Amino acid sequence: MGRWEPNARGRLEQAALELYGERGFEQATVAEIAKRAGLTERTFFRHFADKREVLFPGASPLEELFAKHLADAPESAAPIDAMAAALDAITVMFADRREIAQQRQAVIAANAELQERELVKLASLSAALADTLRRRGVGEPAASLTAEAGVAVFKVAFGRWISESNERDLGHLIRESLDELKAVTAAK
Repeated sequence: MGRWEPNARGRLEQAALELYGERGFEQATVAEIAKRAGLTERTFFRHFADKREVLFPGASPLEELFAKHLADAPESAAPIDAMAAALDAITVMFADRREIAQQRQAVIAANAELQERELVKLASLSAALADTLRRRGVGEPAASLTAEAGVAVFKVAFGRWISESNERDLGHLIRESLDELKAVTAAK
């Protein structure tokens, strides 16, 4: 592929995921990633600060989209219903990205440092959602509990979605996981 071809970021992401899967995260180098993508190291560093950023974009697009949809939920919606609407809305971000999500998760699962970074990202997501709920007028501890529940629902549904044996779409699995959470909390 020539360097002038479009989608340099996507090509770098795919090359990195392939190399991480083949050789392991630690052994793959930026030079190898760039070469496989048909680009230069300089181009790599225009798109990513380091090789971890392929897996964890700096400004989390998921966090931004999730918080935006939560903030935009109808004012009359109960906190958990606003969270449900936001959860449903973020599924568009994952359309046609199941294979990439599976590759990414396999790399993270094989590296303790990356697992820790994933947990930090999820904690950041929860904090951003709790802050969004507080700005909507939801008090504590309801804002924090709802945010943590939303992240838990997402995490469980996402894990089911990327499993090899599952063919259902992420939106369905999110709704199913949210229904399960509601059933657990309503149990006597």
